[in-house]
Amino acid sequence: MSMTADLHVHTHFSDGTDTPEELFAAARAAGLTTVGLTDHDTSKGWASVAEAVPAGMRVLPGAEFSTKHPAPDGSLVSVHLLGYLFDAADAAIVGEWQRMTDERTNRGTRIVEKLIDAGYGISLDRVREIAGPSNIGRPHIARALVESGAIGSVGEAFAGLLDDGGTFDVPLRSTSLVEGIELIANAGGVPVLAHPRARAAAAVLTVDVIAGLADAGLAGLEVRHPDHDDAARAELAGIAADLGLLQTGSSDYHGRNKTLVIGQERTSDEVVEQIIDRGALAPFTR
Repeated sequence: MSMTADLHVHTHFSDGTDTPEELFAAARAAGLTTVGLTDHDTSKGWASVAEAVPAGMRVLPGAEFSTKHPAPDGSLVSVHLLGYLFDAADAAIVGEWQRMTDERTNRGTRIVEKLIDAGYGISLDRVREIAGPSNIGRPHIARALVESGAIGSVGEAFAGLLDDGGTFDVPLRSTSLVEGIELIANAGGVPVLAHPRARAAAAVLTVDVIAGLADAGLAGLEVRHPDHDDAARAELAGIAADLGLLQTGSSDYHGRNKTLVIGQERTSDEVVEQIIDRGALAPFTR
């Protein structure tokens, strides 16, 4: 089975560090021919990436949608959803992303202000510099905290100061998981659950829940992911086979923001072709 695609990568247009040119250099060095562009809740990088695609490589334009799904106790759990080859000009997606952008911009600023008030030696201007063309997010704040010496690593920041529900958290109203699937599908895209056995999402994404999501339009599961052990991969592959869902594999590459290596997990070329056949857009190529 030929596997030359990594369908979950991030650039500096969200919380990655790579420019499009750096991303393609890393992808070429890893022997990839296809990457899935999945910056968080934005298509801002699509035009720049399309212009930078080198000969012999293609990009599936997409995004990683931030959604939440209710747990049995009624609490809302974060679940990430990958969408490929959808119409980014779709009015419903544009409207939802604008709402989220407005809330996140305010959220990032408020988190920084709370940390400054508590005595942490960071500044809003520096966090904005780190964020660059993207909205201020927690990874940018975490990098500022590490840079200031207040904390040892980005991971440590997320496990403590920047933890959901922690002292410095500023809650957001997230898109529901079912709504996210419908947004992508209605815009002609292909929705795939991202790392469904990672972190808190694993507890809410039961077999019955995934079956219901398939009925709502879910097209696939990210089976191979750095956060999935062998047991999780086997379970997810079985669920996908039973429900007729596509099986993808991805690194979740973020450049220097994480230790993940582009291409360390991959999607079969056959599945890539199935995604392309289902999507409203054609891949970016040169």
